Amino acid sequence: MPITEMLSRNARMYPDETSLIEREPATGRRREITWLEFESLANRFAHALMARGIGQGDKVAILMMNCLEWLPVYFGVLKTGALAVPLNFRFTGEEIRKCIEVAEARVLVYGPEFVERIAEIRDGLRHIENLVFVGEGCPDEAESFVEMVAGLSAAAPGVSICDEDEAALYFTSGTTGIPKPIILTHANLVSACITENRHHLQHHEDNFLCIPPLYHTGAKMHWFGSLLVGSKAVILRGVNPRWILEAVSEERATIVWLLVPWAQDILDAIESGEVDLKDYHLEQWRLMHIGAQPVPPSLIMRWKKHFPEQMYDTNYGLSESTGPGCVHLGIGNIHKVGAIGVPGYNWEAMIVDDEGRPVKQGEVGELIVRGPGVMKGYYKNPEATSSVLKNGWLYTGDMARQDEDGFIYLVDRKKDIVISGGENIFPVEIEDFLRGHGDIKDAAVIGMPDRRLGEVPVAIVETKPGRDLTEEMVLEFCQALPRYKRPRKVFFDKVPRNPTGKIEKPKLREKFCTEKVICLV
Repeated sequence: MPITEMLSRNARMYPDETSLIEREPATGRRREITWLEFESLANRFAHALMARGIGQGDKVAILMMNCLEWLPVYFGVLKTGALAVPLNFRFTGEEIRKCIEVAEARVLVYGPEFVERIAEIRDGLRHIENLVFVGEGCPDEAESFVEMVAGLSAAAPGVSICDEDEAALYFTSGTTGIPKPIILTHANLVSACITENRHHLQHHEDNFLCIPPLYHTGAKMHWFGSLLVGSKAVILRGVNPRWILEAVSEERATIVWLLVPWAQDILDAIESGEVDLKDYHLEQWRLMHIGAQPVPPSLIMRWKKHFPEQMYDTNYGLSESTGPGCVHLGIGNIHKVGAIGVPGYNWEAMIVDDEGRPVKQGEVGELIVRGPGVMKGYYKNPEATSSVLKNGWLYTGDMARQDEDGFIYLVDRKKDIVISGGENIFPVEIEDFLRGHGDIKDAAVIGMPDRRLGEVPVAIVETKPGRDLTEEMVLEFCQALPRYKRPRKVFFDKVPRNPTGKIEKPKLREKFCTEKVICLV
C-alpha cells in the first residue's frame, strides 16, 4: 500500500475530525483542517500539477517553513506519482540552486521566507518550469498556490502507485560536505509509519506536537506514526519554552519530540522560575522523545525530576534509513539512558571492523543496520551508493559499541574521530563530559592540527546565560578525564547546530583550525 492511501483512508474514516493544527505564537494565529480537507487539498494540488505536465518520475522541490500547507503539498506531489524533494530552509540561494539542479526538479513550491533567495537564482534554475508560491503576496514570477487549486476536483487523481515506486528525494544534512539526494520509496515511507507506531504506541486519541522542520525525515517520520492511526498533530511555528508548554497545555498534546537544546531550554526556564509548570495542563503529556544527536544522560535525569510520570525514548536513525527508528532505546528502558538502544521493530544492527567483520562485545566499530527503511540508493550516484550499501546492510558511518545486554552506545562519527599520537579520541565522550558542568550549556570538540601529535582535541564551549567561566576553570574540570582526552585549548563561542540538532563541525574547523592556531605541545 502506498503511503498516500493512508491519507485517503483517514479521510474516509475520520472526515470531520481535525488532522492538522498550525500555531504561530508570535502572532497568535491558529488554523486547522480536517482529514477530509487535508485529502481534498492534496488531491486538488495533484490535479494542478498534472495539468502542468507533472507525472510519474518527475521531481517537485518543496522549500517552505513549517505550515499547515506543507503536508498537503507533499502528499499532493506523491499522488501524481512524482517525487517530492524537500529542501533545507537554511540553504543559501546557491545551495538551493545546486540541489534543485542535482534533483532535476521541474517545479519549485516555496514560501514567503524565500522570495529573495529564489529571485537571486531564478535565471540559473534550468529545469524549473513552474514556480508555485504558498502564502500572501505572490511574486509576479510565480503562481499562487491558492489560485492554482481553486475550483479543481477534490477527487483522487487516479494514478496507479506501487509500493516500490520512488516517492521522494531527501538530501543529507550536509554537515560533512555537499548534500547527496537519497531515494526513498513508498515502501520505505510506509515502513517508517509502522516502526514509529510500534515504538511509541500511537492511538487515535493521541496528539503529536511537531516542532522540528518538516523538510527533514525526522519530524515527518515521527508524525507518520500518527498518520497510521488518524490522530491529530500540532505544527508549532516558533520555539521557546513558554510556547512549547502552552501548545502542549492548550492543544492537549500527548507526544512531543524535542531536540536536546530545546529540552535544555525548557529545564533552564523551569529551574530559573521563568515558567511555572503549575500554570499548564500537562497531565496528558505521556511521552517525550529525543533524537538526531547524542543525548546527555544528565539531561534526562534532570527531565525526570520535573516530569517523573512521563515516558521517555531516544531514537536513532539517518535519512538513509528513512529517518529515526532503526535503533531506539525503548520506553521501558529508562535504566539504559545514554545508549541509543537496540534494533528497532523489523530492524537488525551489527557493529563491525573496517573489513565488515563483527567486533567483539564492548569493542568500538562501525554501526551497520538492515531493515525495510534502508534507502533505494543515492540519486544517480552508484559509487556513493555502493560505498554505504553492502549486501543489504547500510553502513552508517557512526562508531559504536554494544554492552553485555545488547544495548548500543554511540561513540562518534567515523570521520570525526581525533587521532592524537596514534590514540583514537571520540569527541562525543568529551562533549558529554563537558555538558555535565553546571555552567556549560553546550560543547563541541574537534581535532586541531598539531606538529608533533598530528592533531589534539580542543573544546568549543557555550556557557549558560549569566555564567562566568574561564579557560582555566574548564581545563581544571577536565582533569577528571584521562590525560590524552583532555582538551588542549578552550574557545568560548556558540556551538552551531543544523535544524536537526547535529553539530556543524565543518564550520568549527573552518573557524578555529587554521595554521595560525596550530598547537605546540
